[in-house]
Amino acid sequence: MTRRPGTLHLNAFLMGVGHHEAAWRLPESDPYAHTDVRHFQELARIAERGKLDSLFLADSPVLWNNVGRRPSGALEPTVLLTALAGVTRHIGLIATASTTYNEPFNLARRFASLDHVSGGRAGWNIVTTAGVDAARNFNLDELPAHRDRYARAAEFVDVSRKLWDSWADDAPRGDKAAGIWGDQERIFPPGHVGRFFKVAGALNVPRPPQGYPLLVQAGSSEDGKELAARYAEAVFTAQQTLAEAQTFYADLKARTAALGRDPDGIRILPGIVPVLGATEAQARALEDELERLIRPEYALRQLATTLGVPPDVLHLDRELPAELPDEDQIEGAKSRRTLIVDLARRERLTVRQLIGRLGGGRGHRTFAGTPEQVADAIEEWWNQGAADGFNIMPPVLPSGLVAFVDHVVPILQRRGLFRTEYTGTTLRDNYGLPRPANQFLSTVVG
Repeated sequence: MTRRPGTLHLNAFLMGVGHHEAAWRLPESDPYAHTDVRHFQELARIAERGKLDSLFLADSPVLWNNVGRRPSGALEPTVLLTALAGVTRHIGLIATASTTYNEPFNLARRFASLDHVSGGRAGWNIVTTAGVDAARNFNLDELPAHRDRYARAAEFVDVSRKLWDSWADDAPRGDKAAGIWGDQERIFPPGHVGRFFKVAGALNVPRPPQGYPLLVQAGSSEDGKELAARYAEAVFTAQQTLAEAQTFYADLKARTAALGRDPDGIRILPGIVPVLGATEAQARALEDELERLIRPEYALRQLATTLGVPPDVLHLDRELPAELPDEDQIEGAKSRRTLIVDLARRERLTVRQLIGRLGGGRGHRTFAGTPEQVADAIEEWWNQGAADGFNIMPPVLPSGLVAFVDHVVPILQRRGLFRTEYTGTTLRDNYGLPRPANQFLSTVVG
């Protein structure tokens, strides 16, 4: 196999006691760990021991799922990441935050604060938030239209960048002799008036150490890809096959270039759920045990919501109905709906089998095998132009992350695919990305 130049990037996607919905039922799991900061601090230490680029916390302004299904509720991610910043030194800290149910000033301040607290390790996963339940938590009766949510997101990011740039890097002077703490001439109030937002003043915290937090995006619909091509520096995506991943990778790089950006300035990281065992049989046994512990009645309702159909049209031991709403009829997670339907049709899965396949990664690729086999799978996609790295989604935590760090990472390091030490101090350094210039200045500062 031809070796691709450079090294890949690895992000640890941390979700409670594991990505598999039945992970909490294993004897080793603490079903209350998802609200215990010490649990996440230990996971952060493990990920940093493996020299991973970053860790990531998902979030949504709504109570996920029926609480009977799995540990529910989540700590606010920027608060949690502040606690993780104190027990780590190098690993990046990425949080999801919605552009539909926040305001730019508050959110820009929150991420600027996290970047200062962590010494330049903050990242923002930009989402528009699907689902009418979230809308009804914020004075809305219905979910805003998909295109409107993405239009709002684009303006939201524009305003956020103006806010982060509202201080020149050298605005704070601290000149005791002259009695001048800061230079007011180096403050640039945005004075923004747009379709969705009016923001007058400068941010009330200095420019972040990274200039901007690393901008991450995770939508794969047409609108999502356009948003990513315009703004994202890293993209988390769900792809089931090498061919699909190659198509997505080439398409997004081309869109980025068409907008005048360097395609190498955007890192594409498909998700992978590595079910690891010392032997393939052990890995398969863990996969089977987790699938056996799924409560299908909960999963069926979630699947019906994603597909935009009533639950009673889905039958566990039959394939999906022939007639389903098209992606264009879905106002929620459009690309995830299409991925799930394509998977079910391609492999002729019954609804029960589909629920099992989705139990670990909700549409992300699940791979059961030995550390060597997982490393081979990662290397193949890397070398075949399908990924710049991977979003690692352990099915069980902490054991799945420990197994990946202790057994897969060393293989990737021996093959020259992954770092053996951190060489920078910021999240942008980890991803090999530049610090952005201040848009209000004609030259790069800092």
